Amino acid sequence: MEQAYIAVFDSGVGGVSVLRHLRRMLPQEHFLYYGDDANAPYGLHTTQEVRELTMAAVNKLMTNFSVKALVVACNTATSAAINQLREAYPEKIVVGIEPALKPAADRFPGGHIGIMATQVTLREKKLSDLLARYGENCTISRIPAPGLVELVEQGLGNTPQAESLLRPILESYRGKLDALVLGCTHYPLAEAAISNILGERTLLLDGGEGTARQTRRRLAEAGLLNGGEEMGTVRMEHSGSNPHFAELVRTLME
Repeated sequence: MEQAYIAVFDSGVGGVSVLRHLRRMLPQEHFLYYGDDANAPYGLHTTQEVRELTMAAVNKLMTNFSVKALVVACNTATSAAINQLREAYPEKIVVGIEPALKPAADRFPGGHIGIMATQVTLREKKLSDLLARYGENCTISRIPAPGLVELVEQGLGNTPQAESLLRPILESYRGKLDALVLGCTHYPLAEAAISNILGERTLLLDGGEGTARQTRRRLAEAGLLNGGEEMGTVRMEHSGSNPHFAELVRTLME
């Protein structure tokens, strides 16, 4: 099982922002990246629909590949389905991602923190629980960013188009936020566009690095780290018909 895949699941290309951290921390591991781009963006679906889509996609991965760990590199899917996934696959390591509210609150006690995420993530109980736990001493603004996932899926995350979309969403927060938590794994792929609007004063934080650390810890505890000396590989699969999906993922991994 040490040579089996670490499956990284996302609704599209956004999970690449997590895959980058995973590859850096676990260079010998073999990764299976799966994007459910046929059904993206997940943020436009109901919670039940996201849960069903996630369970179906993960079942396909578990059935067709040798998987030792699953990383749900999608905040929306984690919010909607992480408990169900752990119940369905109790013998597997299942790691979800969550918005980096704790690092933001620890770094800026009493500060003003924004969390930008999809509508599903913003309305789910999982986020409300995080806000109750870490937001007591901070002012927290919830910021939806409709349309940004779709641009990132087209490879347009750091472009004038993305800035035009984001400016009316973020302009009023310029100079007012200590940190912006990127609560969707697509959003770090538009980090430059976001920073151009908010300015250097606002620190951008996402949960990718913490997710990678948790994955490494869980694998080590289970004795499933790949002890080989050769560099690991990345296999790419997706549900949609976009012939450029693999090329886009490779470009975003750089």
